[in-house]
Amino acid sequence: MKFKRREFLTFLGIGIATTACNSILKDNLQAKTSININTSFSNFQPIKYPIPLEINNLNNQQQKQIYHSYKVEDDLILPEGFKYDVIASWGDKVGDSRFGYNNDYLSLIETRPNEGFLVVNFEYVSPIPWLQTYEIVINKSLSKEVLDILTEANQNRQALNIFALAEDNPAKLQFQEFFAELLIDQGVGIISVKKDNNGKWERTYSKNDRRITGISGWKDNRYLLATGAATTIFTKTEGLGYIDNLGNKIIGTFANCAGGTSPWGTVFSAEENFQNYVTEGIMADGTSFFPESTPVSGLSGQGNPFGLAGNKYGWMVEIDPTNMNDYGTKHTWLGRFRHEAVAIRAKKNQPVVFYSGCDRTGGHLYKFVSKGKVVNPRDKKNSELLQDGMLYVAKMSEDGKGEWIALQPDTPINPVALQHLEGGLLTIPNPDRKKGGFIAVKNQVQLDDFKTKYRKLGDLYVGKTQKEIQGVILIDAHFAANVVGGTCGARPEDVELSPIDNSLVIAYTAGVAGSEGSPDKRIFSDSQGKMYQYGCLMRLQETDNQPDAMTFTWNILAVGGEPSKGGMGFANPDNIEFDANGDLWMVTDMPTSSQNLSKGDRSTTSALGNNSIWYIPLSGENAGKAYPFGIVPMEAEGTGLYFTKDQKTLFLAIQHPAEKNGIRKDNLDKIVEMSILTTDGEEFTQTRTIPQGSNWPSLQQNEPPKPSVVVIYHS
Repeated sequence: MKFKRREFLTFLGIGIATTACNSILKDNLQAKTSININTSFSNFQPIKYPIPLEINNLNNQQQKQIYHSYKVEDDLILPEGFKYDVIASWGDKVGDSRFGYNNDYLSLIETRPNEGFLVVNFEYVSPIPWLQTYEIVINKSLSKEVLDILTEANQNRQALNIFALAEDNPAKLQFQEFFAELLIDQGVGIISVKKDNNGKWERTYSKNDRRITGISGWKDNRYLLATGAATTIFTKTEGLGYIDNLGNKIIGTFANCAGGTSPWGTVFSAEENFQNYVTEGIMADGTSFFPESTPVSGLSGQGNPFGLAGNKYGWMVEIDPTNMNDYGTKHTWLGRFRHEAVAIRAKKNQPVVFYSGCDRTGGHLYKFVSKGKVVNPRDKKNSELLQDGMLYVAKMSEDGKGEWIALQPDTPINPVALQHLEGGLLTIPNPDRKKGGFIAVKNQVQLDDFKTKYRKLGDLYVGKTQKEIQGVILIDAHFAANVVGGTCGARPEDVELSPIDNSLVIAYTAGVAGSEGSPDKRIFSDSQGKMYQYGCLMRLQETDNQPDAMTFTWNILAVGGEPSKGGMGFANPDNIEFDANGDLWMVTDMPTSSQNLSKGDRSTTSALGNNSIWYIPLSGENAGKAYPFGIVPMEAEGTGLYFTKDQKTLFLAIQHPAEKNGIRKDNLDKIVEMSILTTDGEEFTQTRTIPQGSNWPSLQQNEPPKPSVVVIYHS
């Protein structure tokens, strides 16, 4: 079933008659787009995509002729007339540290026109290219002894509990030094930038330039702090589990994926896949499992050698880039889960509202509503509003309506029936509360027994006061949301508020079941029951457009997949960004392992080639269409779309180039036969030339690939 443009326009409330007859297709291959506001991005010819799209307006024979061959490029491909400049790359100097790896979310806090602080997330380290190129790029040696031990342990499928070694044990010190390098390459960076007299963006290396790394505070006393109810758990001196004895101080931030920018000029960084570093499960009193529960395995378990407490990771971190002494604050009222973004509504005389998604299979959409109200949306004192309020999880119904459920002690236990979940699986707090943690439930009788045994959220957790119990709920937010009936999602990756009508758009990246959870098939499938396997965009509107409303409506805005199969030509939507006209820009996150495969491995993500950048108008004569604006380098992903206020520059991060094959050697290509579908579903063969590995951004033969931030502009 195709997702018809007519349906798209109906969802937007746009009249069909005013748009259907106003095609602006200029030729049989490319379509020209036009943005309402006159900016440098006003017009572009969409790039040639690896497969035919409906905007090409070609018949089947023409599609087969034009797309019989395709050459993949190891470069950032942009429309004619657009260029990019690299502004920072992995290893570059930042304060007393370096620019980290796998740059993700970007935010430019302008201190004056065309000048300010660029805040950059560093999400994780890609093992193959990082290990292959570290010594070349960083000009330091990694411990051969540690590498040999890790390799041998990996071959024998052994995990290493480095935490158990004595503090002065030379082996422990060596492991700490090795894993410190990994954690330095994660976290957040602040770099000062401006436009020069020639209109080029450049770094200015101010005294505010600094890094907040995965081990900030370990030796340099640059601890992060925390606010909110969960701090009652952090400051415990005894409990059922592990306590790091640092109180409200926190060592580092890592797994920093997407984020958001506040109206008062601070930046929020989302800690996403923290479970790869520390243990996600907690004891019933909110204390952590001991570090040995997540030992070192390959490059995973990075928190183990340092004895990091798992309950202090998985939060939203706020940073003021203009304050050189600010190394981040984790606001616990925003919940602990695999955060992937945040969208902020701050209106005078209204509570401040934060939306965020949990990027995991079966992850939820959340909303925080402050207890206090905003006086001035641009006042930095608004950060104090995050110290008290309530966290809610979205519950959606099939009729396009929904409600927000409070994650508080008296909320009833009422999990969704397993029959409504694509994989028939739900993770819940372990019924044996003395053991803590969580379990996966596949049997409805077991879930019903849990509901009978525990009537409300507060029954699951232990605390001397209601505030302590509330703190534990926030630490265990995902599993608490599961058992109160929050809608299990299709990996919500990004959330953005429309500048036109305050509606919220959520990018769900993949409607598939997994071992950790399942999306609700009543919400994330079409009218024929087919799951949105390659993701979708959803629009949510609060009742009466009130930020603190407890009900809302929702609809599916766009669907991923090949055109012949009902999709709009992209797959796995990830970061999204609104331009000044209220139109959407989007990057995709297709798994590297499924890209550009041969004919025998036919799949949608294989056919679509490298990850890409898209423009989706939500108004005007082109509403309901999707236009490819760019294609990223080999084995990479575009992230962190961010427009400058004047809309003349688009900042973009390129992460994990060469994730699979490492350095491209001697310009090596591979030629494969691909199975491609026309827009009507006729299959034909395409000869595709594919670089093996990457040399981006230098593009010089045999040079190391480096995650980098670029600025895109009209030349």
